[in-house]
Amino acid sequence: MSIVLYHHPYSRASNVVWMLEEVGWPYELRSVDLMKGAHKAPDLVALNPMGKLPILTDGDTVLTESAAIGLYLADRYAYGRLAPRVDDAARGTYLRWSLFAPSVIEPGTMARQAGWAYKETQAGWGSYDAMLKAMEAAIHDRAYLLGDEFSMADVIFGGTLRFMLAFKTIEARPAFTAYAERLALRPALQAAEARNAAQRAALGLG
Repeated sequence: MSIVLYHHPYSRASNVVWMLEEVGWPYELRSVDLMKGAHKAPDLVALNPMGKLPILTDGDTVLTESAAIGLYLADRYAYGRLAPRVDDAARGTYLRWSLFAPSVIEPGTMARQAGWAYKETQAGWGSYDAMLKAMEAAIHDRAYLLGDEFSMADVIFGGTLRFMLAFKTIEARPAFTAYAERLALRPALQAAEARNAAQRAALGLG
């Protein structure tokens, strides 16, 4: 087994567990106790100078940033299944919405919550309302981002949306909740949630 995920169940690493379960490749979870500051230990900072999770190693390859991890795993271990091939027109849509989550949804929602003052024309996420409309347009008339075909983009985009719906940090529009309900039926997501729950119990987090 060469894949190791440095993990805490209350970090973005929890969604990477879903990525790994969808890929179906063996992996090891290496618990990092965030509450004790273990993510700032020298050996982890050597892997990720940000001192943050997730960190994934695959042999000598080191990855951080959950969207990058998902795209890497899909290309390497589920190419043509969870990642459209480079000569498939769907590849563009796949990349578009995979990167929309960290570059638009996360900062756009944070800006809304914190009441940041900014010019919409200067911010990559534009306006909050435009962001929500774009998200609705991506999923309102299809099962998944690529239509009937599930992909790693749904884990990246959908994982972000599910988290925000759970913590009520984004408006629970019907298209969002219906999409989240479809994702919840994925056996790989259910397996990931069980592994994250086991990690919470091991760390005494309930």
